[in-house]
Parts: sequence; structure tokens; C-alpha cells
Amino acid sequence: MTQKKSDTPDPKIPSGPIESKWAKHKMDSALINPANRRKYTVIVVGSGLAGGSAAATLSELGYKVKCFCYQDSPRRAHSIAAQGGINAAKNYQNDGDSVNRLFYDTIKGGDFRSREANVYRLAEVSENIIDQCVAQGVPFAREYGGLLDNRSFGGAQVKRTFYARGQTGQQLLLGAYQALQKEISAGGIEMYSRSEMLDLVVVNGHAKGIVVRDMVSGEISSHAADCVILATGGYSNVFFLSTNAKGCNVMSAYRAHKRGAYFSNPCYTQIHPTCIPVSGDYQSKLTLMSESLRNDGRIWVPKNSQDIGKSAHQIAEADRDYYLERKYPSFGNLAPRDIASRSAKEVCDAGLGVGNGGLGVYLDFADSIQRFGKDVISSRYGNLFQMYEKITGEDPYSQPMRIYPAVHYTMGGLWVDYNLMSNVPGLHVLGEANFSDHGANRLGASALMQGLADGYFVISATLPNYLVEETPGSISTDMAEFKEAEERVRDQINRLVSINGNRSVDSFHRELGLLVWDKCGMARNEDGLKEALEKIPAIREEFWENVCVPGDSGNMNQELEKAGRVADFIDFAELLCNDALHREESCGGHFREEYQFTKDDPEVSSGYTNEGEAKRRDEDFAYVAAWNRKEDGTLNLKKEWLEFENVKLATRTYK
Repeated sequence: MTQKKSDTPDPKIPSGPIESKWAKHKMDSALINPANRRKYTVIVVGSGLAGGSAAATLSELGYKVKCFCYQDSPRRAHSIAAQGGINAAKNYQNDGDSVNRLFYDTIKGGDFRSREANVYRLAEVSENIIDQCVAQGVPFAREYGGLLDNRSFGGAQVKRTFYARGQTGQQLLLGAYQALQKEISAGGIEMYSRSEMLDLVVVNGHAKGIVVRDMVSGEISSHAADCVILATGGYSNVFFLSTNAKGCNVMSAYRAHKRGAYFSNPCYTQIHPTCIPVSGDYQSKLTLMSESLRNDGRIWVPKNSQDIGKSAHQIAEADRDYYLERKYPSFGNLAPRDIASRSAKEVCDAGLGVGNGGLGVYLDFADSIQRFGKDVISSRYGNLFQMYEKITGEDPYSQPMRIYPAVHYTMGGLWVDYNLMSNVPGLHVLGEANFSDHGANRLGASALMQGLADGYFVISATLPNYLVEETPGSISTDMAEFKEAEERVRDQINRLVSINGNRSVDSFHRELGLLVWDKCGMARNEDGLKEALEKIPAIREEFWENVCVPGDSGNMNQELEKAGRVADFIDFAELLCNDALHREESCGGHFREEYQFTKDDPEVSSGYTNEGEAKRRDEDFAYVAAWNRKEDGTLNLKKEWLEFENVKLATRTYK
């Protein structure tokens, strides 16, 4: 592929061999004397794995930290919902894993749409994460002899995933929370719970503070600092129905985007293949069933349409299609999420789906229970089985689970360089809120890895590169920029509560989400995306004319909170669909129906890949799309062309 010139800011990728880039960068990075660190104030927005670990680490180093979250406690950050595990290249199983293999698997899993240097650093740092968490007391599963256990996840042929039953996110978050709480008690961190960031304050082109609303009293206040760190998660709830908590939103990242931060690759959205299917229009969210279940569960549908409607036990083994094992024999049921999700959609679209509406496939544990026994399966997944039974009323020990893909994670996010700083100087972005590590598709168990890598190990080393050039304590909330930002926030709030229309906030969110899911969900095409881009402005216009926000802004008002988030989702949906429309290729979670392998392609006729797989166009689209806005508000595209020096660009295959 011909290397092309980028027009984004310098990503600051270190020179030299990839194996030594991170060590070289740390050696070349600026340092701040421990006695001087206390002079600097750092704002951290978000208290999940990325934000909580960053706040605790920076405070331990001596910086003054202000940490904000909209939950009533940092322990309720959505990181708590992660189930299956966290990847690390420890190779405890002696099955061939290494930093290089984790690096390669992540690049390939992301369909060759991520920065090599960032991904290698992630794989390298992963080894330290496990040591850190064990030292904190995280109760990872252990083998009989006491050694840490591992299991496999999608897109890998080794066991590298460390886990705590089906509650890994919760246990890791408790570890980060303990570290955070220690620093709060020591006075190094000021914690602001029930506080929602409503704007980013930019002073002389640098991010220097935020405006927040106290969600209990309604008070609007400004906070100044020497830099701002966003660790606010992803934007899956733009689809309305997702596995994310209802409070998850795009507000902080999108409002930073409105202040000049580039938003990268928003069309890279992940559909998780193992979720409990939709059961009715009354639902407001969906429930994840951990990818770890695919270690011992086999996915199948009936081969014949005449068997639809029968119970699973009535369908003979010979009449079952274990379609992932058939299509991808090397990886089987542990094919990557994007591939497994599209395969489920394919069989359901063919009329072979099970359950209500035919939107479901079976995840069957009968073989594993027979091989290992019920007690072993219960020890691995007991809480997940219990959760499934409580929601569906069906016992997964005696009959297969029914699952279907659902929106789960977003690979896109604010653009950052190797230091995790956005194009707005002083604005650093961690975890799912940035775009940097996963390309077009995240491998399972890598989200927790990225969040803790960014928070515990990366930002502490890279932040001084910015701070050393700044005069600590030179920013005050008395500055005009803070007053202007507060005024913008108050104007929008007053506008929302004064509309007094006839439609609820949720009705607009549902309408928007169903449109985006239908036209920009698991599969997209040009006509559908253009239709969505025609309809979104109409939704926005009616929202601002007819939304009903009861109550006032001077106290707790959850409808007002939702209204602000949905207003941003409407605007963001336009950006999402524009990005999907401009990227005329299929890669990872971005599947354009016009760009897929056909039986006439040599890759299919040779047996290398399957008909219907995603077809990239590397010569034209091997770049990070970074969107900003011109002065008139129109979108403007910048391109960071990706360089592949250590991994050869190739058509992805998991056969």
C-alpha cells in the first residue's frame, strides 16, 4: 500500500523498533519533581476503571486531583458490568502466548484499523496490570494448585484471559475504588459524585476546566485545573437499546468535540453476539451474556425450517447447524465478535432463528455439562446462569440459552496521540472514550485491559510532557472563558425546561435509537444511511419544539438530565451516520453491504475466506477518520493514515 500524508496533528509515535518504543518514550519524556507535582491540579471526569485508576495513580504521585462522576458513588461506574475477564500476555498456560501474539491478535481483530505503536504498548503493559490487581487483592480465579487460571476469548487461540467468575469488572473496579478511596481519605483527591460535566472550558486554545451541574441541588459551577482528563466511556446508548447502563452517554466527549476536539471513527460500533434477545417494546436496555460462555457453550440453529417452533430437545443432533464451527473450524465458537454477530444475523435472516420473532440462536452447554459435570460449569459461570434464569425463566443447565447480538461497545472516540492527548492541548482522553487501541473491532476482554493500562501505567508517564510547559495554578474560574461556558450551559438548560411540549424525552430517544439501529446497526448501506441523515434533522427539530421536561432546574431532575443527553445523542447520531456513509468499505464492526466478498472473488474461490465477509479497501481507507467542525458548524474530515511496519496488511480470516 502506498503511504499517504496525514493531515491530523502529529500522533507523536516514538521512533525505533516497536519493541522499544514505549521504553524509549518514557526515557525521553519530561519529568516533574515530586515536590513540584503538588502545585498542579488535574481534573479527571469519570471514575470507572480508566478514570478511577488514573485519579488514584496521579494522586499517589503527588498531583492535586479533582474527580467527577454522575453516579452516587465511583463504585457504580459502568465498568462494574464487565463480566468475562481481562487479557494479559502472561503465558501462564505455556500455550504459545506472548506480547507479540497479543499485539498481532489485537491488530488483526481490529481489522487492521488501529495504530501499531499504541496496540503494542497495550500488549506490553498488560503483564503489569495483572500484578497490580493481584497486589490489590482482586480475587482472580485460580487453579487447584493456587496458580491464576485463564480462559479463552474470541479471536484468540490461546488462553490469556484472567477472570473472576462472571464478575471480573466488578472485582477490578473494587480494586481501583480502594486505591481511589485511599487517596480521597489522604486528601489528594477531591471527589465530586452526582456531578455531570456539561461543558469543557478552553482558555487560549488549551483545555483548562469544566462546567458541571450538581444533580441533587441543580447548582451550576466551574472548576479550573492545569489539564483535563476525560474517561467517560462510550456512546452505545445512541442506539437506545444496548447492554450499557441507562446513564451511559456521549455528553462529555461530544461537548469536548464541540469545543474543537476531533472525534475519530464513530462508525466503529461493536455488536456483541451473546446477549439476551429483545422480548418486547417495553424494554429500555438489553442484558449481556459474557463472551466467556462461548468457551463451553456451542452455538447452533436448526438446519431445517420445519424444525422452527420445536423445543431444542426435539431437534436431533444431525439436524442442528453449529454454524460457527462449520464456517470457522480453526476458531469455532470463539470467532471474533463482529464475525459471530453477523453470522447470527445471517442465519436469522434466513428464517432459522429461534424464539420470539425468530431473532435468537441457541447457546448450548449440554456437551460441556456431560464432559465436566454441572458443578464445574457452575463454578465457571454460575452467576451468569442465575442471571439468565431470573430474566428469562428458563434453566440453562437443562436447556440451551437463547441469545442474539446487541450493541455493547464503541471503538470510536476522541482522537488522541501517543501521549493520550487530543488535538486540544491539555485534554487527555482514556479508555473507551478515546479511539486508540481497538481499530474497527475490539477483541473480548480487552476493554478492561485498555482502561487499566491507560489509567495505571500510561497517563502517569505521558502527562508531564504537557504539564511541564504550563505554569501551575495560572488558571482561575474568574476568567471570562469560564463565565461564557457557564452561560452557554444555563441557556441550554433554561431552553429545555421552557419548551413544555407533549412528548417525553424517552420517546425521542427510542425513535432515534431505532432509526440508527435500523440504518446504521449491524449492517449499513448507502441508501439507508442517507435516509437516516434525512430523518435525524426532523427528529432534532421536533425535539427542540415538543419535548416535555417537567419540573425545574433548581433541584434533582432526572428528566432534565436525560434531555441534555438525548439532545447530544441526536447531534452525535448525525456524525455517526456521516462517518459510516463516507467510509466506503467494510471492516470489523463497520459492515457496508456493498463491500463484501462474493463467490467470484479469488479469496472465496480459493477457500481462504467465506462469501459475505467484510471487504476492506486499504488503498483508500486505511486511515483514522478524525472529524472536526468548521466555524459554520459543518463537518470537516481529517485523515491519519495508518502505517503497518510490523504486521502485514492481509484479508482477515478465522477459518
